[in-house]
This record gives sequence, C-alpha cells and structure tokens, in this order.
Amino acid sequence: MSSLNKIMLIGHLGKDPEIRYTPDGSPVATFSLATSENWTDKSGSRQEHTEWHLIVAWNRLADLSKRFLSKGRQVYVEGRIRSREWNDRDGNKRRTTEVIASQIVLLGSRPQGVETVAQPAETTARSSSEPEQSFGDFGITDSDIPF
Repeated sequence: MSSLNKIMLIGHLGKDPEIRYTPDGSPVATFSLATSENWTDKSGSRQEHTEWHLIVAWNRLADLSKRFLSKGRQVYVEGRIRSREWNDRDGNKRRTTEVIASQIVLLGSRPQGVETVAQPAETTARSSSEPEQSFGDFGITDSDIPF
C-alpha cells in the first residue's frame, strides 16, 4: 500500500448544513462538526478540548445531509482529508483543511423540534467523494430506518 487518507469522526453538528450547487448542478453541502476530548490534568482538574472540522458532502450525500442533519445532531462521518489554498478578496493567500465525506451515519436520538419525515429515507449513506462519480444502490431498506 502506497498511502492511506481516511478519517472517522463522531461529533455534533455546529450548524445546519449549507447546500450550494456547482455550475453543472451537482449539490455540495458543508457543515461544521465538533469533536471533544476530556481528561483530568495533574492537579485533578477536568479539562476539555473541542476540535472543529469542516465537512463537505457531494451529490446524494449532500441532499441527504440537507434533509436530515441539523445543528446539534450527533453523527458519524467517514471520509478523507483534503487541504486547499485560494486567494481571498483582498489577495491574501488562504488555506483550509476539510473532510470530504464518503459516509454519514445518524447517531443518538432525534433533537427536539425535528419532525418525523412522512416518507422513509436512508439514515446511512455513502457517497463518492468527487461530483463526477455516480452513486450506486446503498442496499438500505425500510427496516434499516430507526424511526
């Protein structure tokens, strides 16, 4: 094996997914995900560190993210890390690191105020990481849906 680029995260959404469309009409969703680490330091004080991750989902996974994810929802995200650079409006060079999601699984209970969807939908989805690739059959049936 020459290399491996894989990340697995469990955390809570920091905001509702935002969805945009590429010029060819492919949907892309972005949202922030918080993961937290807790420990006790040498003095016995409880410490916590929260790391924020930028998640990017393409195509069908983007549509499902917009439909079923909301701020505070706990999810499992699997994907790969990608860094990219660009120049902002002022000409300053910027860099960001993001997780390109290949799988998102809903975890925990549904947050209060979220209505049950009238028609069953997938709660686990896999995505190709690039917009030009297509999605296949996920093999998910109505019995896989927890609500």
